[in-house]
Amino acid sequence: MAATTTNLGAGSEDRVMATAQQILKSLNTPKEVREDMLLIFSSFDNRLSNITDLVNENSETTGGRFDAAEKVILRWDSSSSSSNAEASRHSLPWEDSPDEAAEYLSAVDEILQLVVDMSIRSDNKIMDRAETAIQMAMSRLEDEFRLILIRNTVPLDSERLHGSIRRVSLSFAANEGEIGEDFESFGEVDSERGCFHDRGPSFGDDLCVDLINPDAVVELKEIAERMINAGYEKECVQAYSNVRRDALDECLVILGVEKLSIEEVQKMDWKALDEKMKKWVQAVKVTVRVLLNGEKRLCDQIFGGSNSVKEICFNETAKGCVMQLLNFGEAVAIGKRSSEKLFRILDMYDVLADASLEFEMMFTDEYMCTEAKGVLAGLGDAAKGTFLEFENAVKNEASKKPMQNGEIHPLTRYVMNYVKLLVDYCETLNSLLESDEDEANGLQSEDGELETMTPFAKRLLLLISSLESNLEEKSKLYEDGALHCIFLMNNNLYIVQKVKDSELRKLLGDNWVRKRRGSIRQYATSYLRACWTKALYCLKDEGIGGSSNNASKVALKERFKSFNACFEEIYRIQTGWKVPDAQLREELRISISEKVLPAYRSFMGRFGNQLEGGRHAGKYIKYTPDDLENYLLDLFEGTPLVLHHMRRKSS
Repeated sequence: MAATTTNLGAGSEDRVMATAQQILKSLNTPKEVREDMLLIFSSFDNRLSNITDLVNENSETTGGRFDAAEKVILRWDSSSSSSNAEASRHSLPWEDSPDEAAEYLSAVDEILQLVVDMSIRSDNKIMDRAETAIQMAMSRLEDEFRLILIRNTVPLDSERLHGSIRRVSLSFAANEGEIGEDFESFGEVDSERGCFHDRGPSFGDDLCVDLINPDAVVELKEIAERMINAGYEKECVQAYSNVRRDALDECLVILGVEKLSIEEVQKMDWKALDEKMKKWVQAVKVTVRVLLNGEKRLCDQIFGGSNSVKEICFNETAKGCVMQLLNFGEAVAIGKRSSEKLFRILDMYDVLADASLEFEMMFTDEYMCTEAKGVLAGLGDAAKGTFLEFENAVKNEASKKPMQNGEIHPLTRYVMNYVKLLVDYCETLNSLLESDEDEANGLQSEDGELETMTPFAKRLLLLISSLESNLEEKSKLYEDGALHCIFLMNNNLYIVQKVKDSELRKLLGDNWVRKRRGSIRQYATSYLRACWTKALYCLKDEGIGGSSNNASKVALKERFKSFNACFEEIYRIQTGWKVPDAQLREELRISISEKVLPAYRSFMGRFGNQLEGGRHAGKYIKYTPDDLENYLLDLFEGTPLVLHHMRRKSS
């Protein structure tokens, strides 16, 4: 081995020197250890004594690298010498001077690498300077990180969002009072007044907005990587979440969501609360679909190198925004229940149910998901309770003021428009009412099809049955039996039409519709019997002296006179009665014509010639059958008429 060493060629020394230098670089050992190693190397061959010079040269190079990097950092430090005071008053011009920004980041990288490589740890003085420089750099980077975030935040463009919204509007006149006020504020929808229930927006799947200027994301990522590598991830997360929290709060303001206490929400009148609830539904959709998805994407881009940091950053950023929305939802859930709130509460329930699923995928913070589920359960209870209270209100509504013309009662209009819109929430109500069917089970004896009905369909059947019972009681307020029947015909037909012409028919079934149509026909028969029996009795043969040849003129005059009086009284009264449905109105007139006109023609054919030609014959035979047929066309129009005026006009 010794011979081999002494016989090395002239270039061998250089090769040994290079090898030793490489070993020194790769070992990165403390100074004392390196000196011991050099002594060992020197003992093999005195030519290796030159390695000591290499160590000194390496130390000098490291020190130079550190000094240069430190100089760049100190140049931008606000606490540095007065000669740099002017520069320190300005933020590092990252966007305007990318070369200087790159130089600063390179200086930070240099010091961090030197510390990691341990090449300056042998010198305590330099290590102290390095730690100070890193602290200065991180403070500057944190400030710059915050400023870039603020400068490049993209304001929420509500007009663009609304342009991406597909609206679904449901017609429903909102209640401005309580249900006990005879339902007078709940008529048909008046589109000109804008009284409708708006389910709010739905978004296209491709809706995506930039929350931060895309050009700034690269700069933010570069700063975040340095701060995380230096162990300053906490400061970086805090700077990011503080700025983005404020930005999300501003977005909620733009969306119309205010920070309100539970007491403030519960003190609102319905009109103001309805607007807040509607905006809340929209805000939750925007927050989940646009803002939180955008924040999640942003955190992935900026902090993608550290899963734990990006999760913490997203949770901290989104928490305040989500909790503000949940607090309003909780205030609504525990607020006073009234029928007009049900649709908005169901809207809130549906949108939060969807959002809760998104939260589970977005948040690693279980607290947020638990809070959302708690508010969701509260809204569900509020919706179910409001619906059940509405049932009781319909059952117990006890207004004693009859409709003057037998028209459709406001209660009927309101309830049927109400339940027609509820069908849109069928799936939600089925899940909410599934465990609350005790009362609905009492309908089992009425309809064998109940076993196949959904929970919501059963509750609807019970609700409409309560409405029908209430209307039956209200019909008793009419002293006129015929008007009693007209009232029930009008209201039951309205109920049937609302069911037949909507999704309600699928829930209640064709058999239900057929039964109600049968009831309407029975009411029509009862009307004819109650109203026209007396008039038809005047046209019978009994009591007028037998055959047409020997009939008593006195009796005939009385019969014609009685019929005329009877018909005129019916005409006077029933032209003021109202049958809104044109088909029902026509069917009633046909039924009356089929009963009255043949009897009148027959009576006149048998006995009319005994009075015609006599004195004052026109006083008794005032109408031809054609006259009667024309007058019947005026019935049920809701406009009282005087018969002789109409006769004079027609002549």
